[in-house]
Amino acid sequence: MRRVLLLSLFAAGIAGSLAAQDDQYLALAKKVLATTPLIDGHNDLPWRIREDKSGLASDVVGYDLRKRAPGHTDFDRAAQGMLGGQFWSVYIPGEIKDSGYARVQLEQIDIAKRVIERYPDKLQYCTTALCLRQAFAAGRVGSMLGMEGGHAIENSLGALRAFYDLGARYMTLTHNVTLDWADAALDKATHAGLSRFGEEVVREMNRLGMLVDLSHVSPGVMSDALTVSESPVIFSHSSARGITDHPRNVPDSILARLPRNGGVVMVTFVTSFVSPRSHAHGQARGARQAELRRQAGTDAARIARELAAWDAANPAPKVTLAEVADHIERVRKIAGVDHVGIGSDFDGIEETIEGLEDVSSFPRLFAELARRGWSESDLRKLAGENVLRVIETAEKVAVRLQKERPASIKTIHQLDRKSVS
Repeated sequence: MRRVLLLSLFAAGIAGSLAAQDDQYLALAKKVLATTPLIDGHNDLPWRIREDKSGLASDVVGYDLRKRAPGHTDFDRAAQGMLGGQFWSVYIPGEIKDSGYARVQLEQIDIAKRVIERYPDKLQYCTTALCLRQAFAAGRVGSMLGMEGGHAIENSLGALRAFYDLGARYMTLTHNVTLDWADAALDKATHAGLSRFGEEVVREMNRLGMLVDLSHVSPGVMSDALTVSESPVIFSHSSARGITDHPRNVPDSILARLPRNGGVVMVTFVTSFVSPRSHAHGQARGARQAELRRQAGTDAARIARELAAWDAANPAPKVTLAEVADHIERVRKIAGVDHVGIGSDFDGIEETIEGLEDVSSFPRLFAELARRGWSESDLRKLAGENVLRVIETAEKVAVRLQKERPASIKTIHQLDRKSVS
């Protein structure tokens, strides 16, 4: 009996020691995030509001962030997550040609700006790194706009400049559709990277001070952009291909080039990008869906019914916070600690990761990295110092380039010598 009691006390002592260590790591995480802005590279709240299915579509007033919101983001949870700065994605799909890219892009910028303007005590509209720092010091979330998809400029450098003037401070060169001047990661590659006009887009973004975002692009575009860009690039929401061989992730060969460029990979929380098991499950589900479409043709009810049965028999694997930490460490190992950040993709994802369910969860990820031996200095770089350095460098490069050359008036017809729609 005495031995059982001693064993119980010993086990309780171990559990208490582990809990104390966990508290220590979480305390370090919160110390870092209280004094360094956590700047998330990608949140799709503007599109989430536009597409809301609960009767609040495009209703910035009705979609009240002071209450528990339907999606992943609201102010109570952002405060718990110690969010310090945010790139709000002003995404538009690349498949909406018939309705006009520019109109929808303007509408998304309008939604994002109205959200920011509605909550002046919580959010502060920013276009510079200095503003992000000032907003954080004032207890507000510094809010920048990031365009997701170069299709929005409709092959026009004038349109690119107009969107910059409207506040866009990064542009993802493609979304999921290959453009007339750049290949997308999830579409057919037709240019072997960037066309000559695509290179001019990058140069003009450098001149403006708009960050070149290489999430969603092919490895060829990543490589070409790194060759052309005079400013550091970002990957606003991608993970490491050396862990999960998903085409949306960043190959080790590209990570190895980042130190010379100065850029940052902002590791994302998309389950299929993070977990090889989740990626394999998604591929199997896609194959089954394609097979059902071949068999059932236009019988949508049958396809939905049989796909639901497949889902019930093949549940998606669980993906954990520790696996996201693995990707962060992979980027650190290959590119270095100065070249990694956070790009959640909250409100743009349906399935979430255990431990990273919404914007309240960021401190847990930093605590996990602290447990793995990350120093306070390293955690600060991950949180925001790396991306702030990138923005500040891009601003300085823009000042120099604007003295050296005027706005480009080159066209895709001139540079690529082809007719485009």
